[in-house]
Amino acid sequence: MSPTQRTVMIIEDEADAAELFAEMMRVNGFRVIKMFSSAPAIPIISQEKPDIILLDIMMPDISGLEVLRYMQREPELAKIPVIVVSAKSMPSDIKTGLEAGASMYLTKPVGFQDLKQAVEKVLSNNSA
Repeated sequence: MSPTQRTVMIIEDEADAAELFAEMMRVNGFRVIKMFSSAPAIPIISQEKPDIILLDIMMPDISGLEVLRYMQREPELAKIPVIVVSAKSMPSDIKTGLEAGASMYLTKPVGFQDLKQAVEKVLSNNSA
């Protein structure tokens, strides 16, 4: 465990999915911030500057794509890696997510190993 614990923010409107991802991340030693809607998440992203964000696209208020686009416009936030975890699995959905600024796009359901590998890969790419 490093002296500075890494923080993951999970932006997911389904409580069960959010808790599942949170538990996966806690097992890997992350501090977890859970948000169940995207509009209130934006100021928290600016305040907390998490090491990585797991983001759902289909949200009840602002689309996860809008959160991505907002982050890309903010120099301090554009560097934060975002893994989209969405039920939208069409190639066009994935392309849109990546073009909006996602570091990686995973489709639900996501297994523990897949999520862990994605997070490790994105974080190692980001620190390089």
